[in-house]
Amino acid sequence: MSVIALLLIGVVIIAGCTTTLPAKEAGLEEKDTTSVYIVGIDGDYAPYSYIDRDGNPAGFDVESIEWIADEMGFQVKIQPVEWNRIIPALLEKEIDMIYSGMSITDERRELVGFSKPYWTANQSIAVRNESGIDIDDIMEGKAVIGTERGSTAAAWTEDTLVYSGKMPAENLALYGNISLAINALEEEHVDAVIFDLPVLKEAILERPLMIVGELKTGERYGIAVRKGDTELLETLNEGLDRLMDSPEWQELIEKYKLA
Repeated sequence: MSVIALLLIGVVIIAGCTTTLPAKEAGLEEKDTTSVYIVGIDGDYAPYSYIDRDGNPAGFDVESIEWIADEMGFQVKIQPVEWNRIIPALLEKEIDMIYSGMSITDERRELVGFSKPYWTANQSIAVRNESGIDIDDIMEGKAVIGTERGSTAAAWTEDTLVYSGKMPAENLALYGNISLAINALEEEHVDAVIFDLPVLKEAILERPLMIVGELKTGERYGIAVRKGDTELLETLNEGLDRLMDSPEWQELIEKYKLA
């Protein structure tokens, strides 16, 4: 089933409804009549967005939107959402934006509006240290591959390996988040995991796993909003410009080891 078909299942757009709350209702400090936007993230997507050991949202994208909010005069409430339903959550107005390493794709553009790109990343391949599996095995469809459901890694695997007939569909195992896919790799339920390079590198730290290849997909990350939220989109684009022109941008890149 296509990504669009999966995302449209159960999506109901409620006319006239908004999740933008007064600060007090959102559980935040009230600052006059400042708008509060609910930001959807993947809570298992370090170093971009994750929940830290104290239960708080953290990461490159989380700090970025917090900086933009302060700069542009609004407040944010960070809300983890299962990745496979994060776009439906946006369309159903449970959240106001997605700021969590979301790749800009044509299929997603049919459903949401995107900010200007703020980052570029490639996919990568992780295997067990002693497995002997290499990138050629992957490209020839000789491995069972695990990844996150609803991700561009899943779409790449389907488009490149399954639909081309190189790999049977049952050799693609989809999981609710990247940690589950990594666990499956370590427990030998799958032979390899494909996912965004910075996230996969972080996810396999201190495990008997290694990166064996990088796929030059050149995916551009953007902030997703509902198509009608043009004023919010303009605000976010201006905020991104200000952030990337500030010293804070390079400090965040260095802090989260993205350079």
